[in-house]
Amino acid sequence: MFTPTVGLAELFLRGSAMYIGVLLLMRILPRQKGALNSADMLVLIMIADAAQNGMSAEYNSLTEGAVLVGTLFFWNYALDKLAFHWPVFRHLFHEPPRLLVKDGQLQFRNMRQELLTRDDIYQQLREHGISDVREVRRCFLEPDGNFSVVKFDPDDTPVTDRQRGVP
Repeated sequence: MFTPTVGLAELFLRGSAMYIGVLLLMRILPRQKGALNSADMLVLIMIADAAQNGMSAEYNSLTEGAVLVGTLFFWNYALDKLAFHWPVFRHLFHEPPRLLVKDGQLQFRNMRQELLTRDDIYQQLREHGISDVREVRRCFLEPDGNFSVVKFDPDDTPVTDRQRGVP
């Protein structure tokens, strides 16, 4: 039950390759945002799978499952530590907020990259108590999937249709 049947170094390498590979795919491919960032969601899924395999004898020992779970925790911590200390890693592993509205105007390129429609943006603005996009100075899609909205200050004048070139 505790004696590994597969080399522990092999398990570490397999776990490392899967973690890094899935993390890179999650960063490259478009997806809907959720409440967890990509790395957190990945760790939860892979740890659950690794632990389940270790407990159900998919592996032949608990030690193999524990090594795989430890490998996933190691990479999650190591990448967070790298991102904390070096901006280049922060950019690779932690997405920046995406600007969706700037000075009352929708940013269509960014919306396309996030696969968001006008209706999606308008729905989010309504949930923030905003009825007209021209009331918005900035609206961002945050890495955790939430929208943050900055309205124009009362002293500022919202962008008018004439300023935007709309007759």
